[in-house]
Amino acid sequence: MSPSAGTDVLDAQPRRPRDGSRGRSPRAGHGHPWLTLIAVALGVMMVGLDATVVSIANPAIAKDLGADLSGLQWVTNAYMLTIAVTLIPAGKIADRFGRKGTFIAGVIGFAIASVLIGLSGSLGMVIFWRVVQGFAGALLQPASLAILRNTFPADKLNAAIGIWGATVGISIAGGPIVAGLLVENVNWESVFFLNAPLGVIALAVGLWVIRESKDEEARGSFDVPGVVLLSGALFALVWGLIKAGEHGFGDAVPLWSFAAAIVLGAVFVANELRAEHPLLPLGLFKSASLSAATGLIVLGFFGMFGTIFFITLYLQQVHGMSPVDAGVRMLPMTAVFIVASPIAGSLTSRFGPRVPLVLGMAFTATALFGLARIGVDAPYVQLWPWFVLIGLAFGFVLVAGTEAIVGNAPAQLAGVAGGLQQTAAQIGGVLGTSVLGTLLSTKVGDVLYGRLTDEGVPGQAAGQISDQGAGLVSQGVAPVPPGSSPDQADAITTASHLAFMDGWQTSMTVAGAVALVAILAALLVRRGQTPVEGAAGL
Repeated sequence: MSPSAGTDVLDAQPRRPRDGSRGRSPRAGHGHPWLTLIAVALGVMMVGLDATVVSIANPAIAKDLGADLSGLQWVTNAYMLTIAVTLIPAGKIADRFGRKGTFIAGVIGFAIASVLIGLSGSLGMVIFWRVVQGFAGALLQPASLAILRNTFPADKLNAAIGIWGATVGISIAGGPIVAGLLVENVNWESVFFLNAPLGVIALAVGLWVIRESKDEEARGSFDVPGVVLLSGALFALVWGLIKAGEHGFGDAVPLWSFAAAIVLGAVFVANELRAEHPLLPLGLFKSASLSAATGLIVLGFFGMFGTIFFITLYLQQVHGMSPVDAGVRMLPMTAVFIVASPIAGSLTSRFGPRVPLVLGMAFTATALFGLARIGVDAPYVQLWPWFVLIGLAFGFVLVAGTEAIVGNAPAQLAGVAGGLQQTAAQIGGVLGTSVLGTLLSTKVGDVLYGRLTDEGVPGQAAGQISDQGAGLVSQGVAPVPPGSSPDQADAITTASHLAFMDGWQTSMTVAGAVALVAILAALLVRRGQTPVEGAAGL
């Protein structure tokens, strides 16, 4: 960029938008594209931190509140599932009533809910306030992308999304270390209190600089039946997956849950086809690029969050690392995302989203197959190369997939497209922790007795541990009974960790195979051609 061009960008003021907002304000900085990007980035930084701080805090939460693996999964999934089913309505709210107001409401709600999570004294209350936090996050996230789309012109949108993604990456990268320091030196509650000062800053800056925008043609009632049906279908699916991990896929509870998910999903599709104002306009999926990109966002978050959830248990419970040490060891995974996002933005601008998406899924498959080969005592040199690949892949898939979804949707549905992107991301995270957790815990249940007897644990004791302690082993914890001799404690610990790694290797292999197949879907994605409504001329 030439110096004059750079000056033009910095000095630019938005012209009167075509989306019904009031236009230029005399207030200094109000509506400025790059200042708006800063304000939006401050808000999504809270969400980015929350993506990884919880994983580091999980072992401490489990110990303090007596949570089993399914309980820890719900600490993560309650938040992501709530976001998944409310993001698209939140996008419609942003389009109809104003993106700035929706974003500000999300920031306030997210900060307050975070504080209340830290003040909770039971696992049930933690999960409840995570649900509330999810509602607030749903208001914040799609509005942030819609604000960018309605502020930046088409030739600057990819760069803005790249910076937006890098901000998420910085918070994701810093999350494990910050959480480790807080958990180790304060308590696990403090990782949630951290969102309060961030929320205050985001609120102040956002109120000052963000220009309000909305879709003046957005009218009509909201698709309440669609929200209920989608919520029910996703909840039934996740509930079934988690229960399958506890009782097996042949148990009545997961089978009925999966059946309910299928029926509710089918009714949801039928409802959307006939609804006057559908929650999710199914016509969006006539675009093969948008459909494929949505699936790839799901798979990218599937691999990333499924891996983060269990790698923190592996590092802290199996390797015995402190929270800080585990956070530092994860830095190659999270920090490389900071670099990957702008690279992905540049590649997307030059070649379209297909190239970075193909590379991202190939990197994901390679990393997951590599992690499937690690053992109980794997040295760090066998871990960090795969962490780097996962972080690189995540950045490529997130940035390029976002451009493909937002760019291939009609401009008047900017909020819905943002909601769809974020819904896909949250569903991917939920499925990652649920599916990989089910595979891991099922495998642990199958092999634990044999692992214990192989290490010399008597059959009766091995049976009791297998029946009562498999849930702990699925967290990487060795359920050594009180009063065990040192030799027996060592045998149980060794067997438990070997069983955990059997489950880990199975789940990573399956996830790697899915990522490998997803490369074919990436080949379908093309560059978006939709012009940007209301963008300021830079």
